[in-house]
This record gives sequence, C-alpha cells and structure tokens, in this order.
Amino acid sequence: MILPETMRYISVPHPGTPEAMVLATGPLPVPHGDELLIRVQAAGVNRPDVMQRQGLYPPPPGASPILGLEVAGEVVALGPMASGFYPGHKVTALCNGGGYAEYVAVPCGQCLRWPDGYDALKAAALPENFFTIWANLFEMAALKPEESLLVHGGTSGIGLTAIQLARAQGSAVFATAGTDEKCAFIECYGATAINYKTQGFEQVVAEATGGRGVDVVLDMVGAPYVQRNIQSLAPRGRLVQVAFMQGSKAEIDLLPVMQKRLNLTGSTMRPRTAEEKAAIAAALKHKVWPLLAQGKVTPVIDKVFALERAAEAHALMQASTHIGKILLRVGG
Repeated sequence: MILPETMRYISVPHPGTPEAMVLATGPLPVPHGDELLIRVQAAGVNRPDVMQRQGLYPPPPGASPILGLEVAGEVVALGPMASGFYPGHKVTALCNGGGYAEYVAVPCGQCLRWPDGYDALKAAALPENFFTIWANLFEMAALKPEESLLVHGGTSGIGLTAIQLARAQGSAVFATAGTDEKCAFIECYGATAINYKTQGFEQVVAEATGGRGVDVVLDMVGAPYVQRNIQSLAPRGRLVQVAFMQGSKAEIDLLPVMQKRLNLTGSTMRPRTAEEKAAIAAALKHKVWPLLAQGKVTPVIDKVFALERAAEAHALMQASTHIGKILLRVGG
C-alpha cells in the first residue's frame, strides 16, 4: 500500500481556548513494535482533549503530543511485532494520543474490529467510553445484575454507556442531568432520571430505595458531590470517580464510610500500561461487542464536525449542551 509522506492533523502551538487549535501538516507516524498504523476516518472528542488543549493534562512520556484518544479507520501498515490484524482491516482503537490526525499508530492490543453493522462514526464513538466504563464500573466496582447504580452526567458519552451496559445486565439505574429534555432522554434508556437543578439526588435515591441507597455511584463531578455520594450509598457500596469537573479536593466525613464499610475508588485510563488496556479490550470483545452487534447497546452521537472544525467541537463540549458523543470526521 502506497502511503503519502505527510498528513493533516490538529496542532496546539500554545495552550488556550478552542481557537488555539490549528490545522497543520506533518509526517506520518511510523508503527513500531506491535503497533498498527491506522488511516483515520473518524475520531472522538473527549474532555481530556479539552484539558490537554488548555495545558492541564499533559500527555504521558512517549505518547503522541497530538490530541485525540480514540479513532476508527483502516489498518494500512503494521509494526514488526504486530499480530492479529492485516492491512485493510477496519478497526476502532483506544489511542495514547494522536487521534486528531489522518494517521495514527496504536498498539494492536488496544484495537478492535468494528462491531458487525457499524460504520466509522459509530465505531469511533466506542473506545474511550467503553474502555473506561468496563474498567471502572464492571472490573473495579464489580457492579452485579441484582445491584443498583447512580450515574452522574447521565447524558454524557460516559453516562449513557454506563446506563446502557448496567441496564443490559439487569441493574437498576438512577441518573442525573440538568434539564428536563435530558432527563426525558435518559428515561428512554430505562433509567430513573433526576434533574439535579430541581431535585436533591440523595433524597430521590433515599425515597426510591427505602433509605438503603444504591450499591454503586459513578461520578465525574468531584468535590461538591463526594459527601452526598457517600450519603447515597448502601452498606458495602462503592463510589467510583472517573473525573472531577468541579474540583478534586474535598473535605469529607469518614464516619459513614466506616459505618457502611464503603469503598471509595477511581482511575484514569491514559496512564495504564499497554497490557492493562489490552486486557480490557479482550474483555470488551468477549462481553460487550456482541451486545453492540445485536443492537442491545449502541453509542449515542450528538454531532459530527470536520477535522478542520475541531474548535467548534471543543466549544460544544465545554458548553455541555450535547447528548452523547461529539465526533470529528477525518477521512473517507
């Protein structure tokens, strides 16, 4: 396969507002070791991208400085140790960076074939959310079918993924959102919606569970919710932190943590090793990809922008008016 010498990508010469991103041209990445070189057709937009653009989330050592943590596209070249994939395969990948570009190199363990019936846009909406939710909600928190879950940010990509996967296994789900429109959308997926601007979620959970609380809370708000989340947990409950949009530092009362024997945990995905990410990918292929192929779980896409309109995509992400995923269309 003959490849071009250069590619278009989004550059951030200096941290700043969405307008700090500019379309640039540079050389293609070279796949080393077990990496695949992917011709990107679509890329996902995520809050860590926004933080990196602002200078608040630097890429880990060895990662591409280019924004972008998930893509879908076509394999065009393989590193000398790559296996299981061939040029022409359609894959979706959890990137270590570099997704806002026409080509990206990704360890093959972090790549999966598109679910049956999927196109590039739907496939690009999967990796960041599904890797994150599987690792945090089903591995770390070990949510069981007979248990209940409270999800904050219910109409985000992360939130809708958590709701769908939890409901698919039979768990009861509560989810918060900030408008009646978003609450109505959540209820279409079988969750009990809570408008956090008009209702106290801890009161709603307490009334609905007879004062017991939920078994797991998945939170991305952070500091102002920590004590309220603890209040909302049942005995032996688990609080899982996947982000902290309103701050990471909080003063908490540890007494209910001890009395109810709670587990407070959390994680980020990007610093995990390639081996850890590959193990998550293998679990997704076995447990979740069949649900996607059958239509029992599906990504929700809010809006798609051309690569050169990445600034508009980031502005929409920061406005938090979207429901589901924001994507960039990169190549054909």
